[in-house]
Amino acid sequence: MKTEKPRSTYTYVLVMLIVSVINIALARFAVVAWSVGPGVATIYFAVAFMIVFALWFGGWGVIAAYIGCYVGAGVLGGMPLVVALYWSLADVWQVLIPLVAFRTFKANIDLRTRKDLWIFLVFGVILNNLIGAGWGAAALAIGRVISWSNVIFIFGSWFATNLIVTGIIATLMLRYLTPHVRRARLCVTGYWQ
Repeated sequence: MKTEKPRSTYTYVLVMLIVSVINIALARFAVVAWSVGPGVATIYFAVAFMIVFALWFGGWGVIAAYIGCYVGAGVLGGMPLVVALYWSLADVWQVLIPLVAFRTFKANIDLRTRKDLWIFLVFGVILNNLIGAGWGAAALAIGRVISWSNVIFIFGSWFATNLIVTGIIATLMLRYLTPHVRRARLCVTGYWQ
């Protein structure tokens, strides 16, 4: 069986830049269209794409998620730059947790088996969004962007809608688009290659 040569680092840097622009646009649109607070959207569908991009492109997708959140939802969302620096880590947790879980448990990102689906549901829909929503809401209060009395509302809105968005959009993208990304030899099997 012939093994295919992995793509060059240059290719993945280019992919990261393209995916960053997509993430910025999606994050910005969500924050403008469905804002519930500075940088926070009722329906933040960008996170579903960010999760899928991280599972497809490994660490390159994680960096693109941070850039997308920092610029698209943070800076362009009117958040203080310093707060956006640490607040944007919420999206990093939301994409990094499923990436590490899939690599650790050797799950298949096209969700072909029950094991793959369960790993995605636990780490790519529930746990990651729970931690991301907690981090994001607390970071906004620490940065005095919202009051501590609003943390529960922001956390609840963030977590609940992200469950729905990632459960539907990311699941469908992984199941039906992953084979095409694999055929293009763009999927990263580790973290960087």
